[in-house]
Amino acid sequence: MKKLHVHLHFLFLLKISVTQFLIVSSSSLNPSIAPVYTSMAAFSPGIQMGSGGEHRFNAHKKLLIGLIISSSCLGFIILFSLGLWVYCRKKSPNSIKNSDTESGNSFAMFMRRLSSIKTQRRTSFNKGYVQSFDTKTLEKATGGFKESNVIGQGGFGCVYKACLDNNTKAAVKKIENVCQEAKHEFQNEVELLSKIQHSNIISLLGCASEINSSFIIYELMEKGSLDDQLHGPSCGSALTWHMRMKIALDTARGLEYLHEHCRPPVIHRDLKSSNILLDSSFNAKISDFGLAVSVGLHGNNNIKLSGTLGYVAPEYLLDGKLTDKSDVYAFGVVLLELLLGRRPVEKLSPSQCQSLVTWAMPQLTDRSKLPKIVDPVIKDTMDLKHLYQVAAMAVLCVQLEPSYRPLITDVLHSLVPLVPVELGGTLRLTR
Repeated sequence: MKKLHVHLHFLFLLKISVTQFLIVSSSSLNPSIAPVYTSMAAFSPGIQMGSGGEHRFNAHKKLLIGLIISSSCLGFIILFSLGLWVYCRKKSPNSIKNSDTESGNSFAMFMRRLSSIKTQRRTSFNKGYVQSFDTKTLEKATGGFKESNVIGQGGFGCVYKACLDNNTKAAVKKIENVCQEAKHEFQNEVELLSKIQHSNIISLLGCASEINSSFIIYELMEKGSLDDQLHGPSCGSALTWHMRMKIALDTARGLEYLHEHCRPPVIHRDLKSSNILLDSSFNAKISDFGLAVSVGLHGNNNIKLSGTLGYVAPEYLLDGKLTDKSDVYAFGVVLLELLLGRRPVEKLSPSQCQSLVTWAMPQLTDRSKLPKIVDPVIKDTMDLKHLYQVAAMAVLCVQLEPSYRPLITDVLHSLVPLVPVELGGTLRLTR
């Protein structure tokens, strides 16, 4: 309001100056107007009328002064308008930027910020800070990235088993910087994991980067992934019914932390059995946050479709609608894997595949058929009442309509009574 008042005051003075200029100009150019001012002067005390020559001199003098004043005002207006235009241009949110250059520079800026972070020991790890490793140290820790040390395969490289200088066992994910997408996933995962600390989320030990490759260092999970345990050589033989329920509960706790306790909430977007890692005691931790997004920081309905076939929620696959219920759908598929011991998508022939959800849904709700399709490894080892509860929970999680799916918090509360006390639940077993 104050600025508006000053502008109005300025315009008012400008109007007076211009008016005076026009009057003076008119009086000098049109002699018929002069008598009027002569008569006005006669009634004004202290003003004396001189001779005709003196009057003309005064008129020209006033004309010159008027021209100077008006020119000054015009110049001031031009300068003021130019300054206002420059200010608005700088402040405008719609100023045009080169998006490709901006996205390309963001990775370089991230790496400069990363390299400037003071190296810290893992024991004094603070949120938002990441320990920076030398690539030569990682090469030594992995035996020169030997093929025999490969413990996993990612979308942009391999994961290697490593032994760091302080004798800490670690997993090193090597990301080939072959494209902008690889660089974005590396940056996204490091930034997210540096802010997250939870017993059911993989711990970040540090990272490193060079021109052609980037590296993320995690804690080592000795039992590998849930996918390895269920569908690998052992075919789930190490996973009892209660152990499977514990893994489901751990995963639900990790998801609940992402959805309910992170600010802003985080949607994992690629939850699957190969991204659920198991330590030596079969404690489960969610890993691989390259595709994760923070709710509210992105237009979640305009995110490029990513994920793994068989786990992607139908509304996200068909319409691109991404919510926390997309993670709940993926969790439901993992629950079916634990229950049935089958992969999320199975090939019937070279040209035909079958979805686990599509195949299982009609049988999950039939109490006479359900016990027959359970994984043979755990068949007849559980309370049937608990089996029906887990099957009903899985059915709810994989509903086609997102609003029919439960929140992950509700799933968690349903799982707690099914897990023995010694495994982190509330179930008390009777011998």
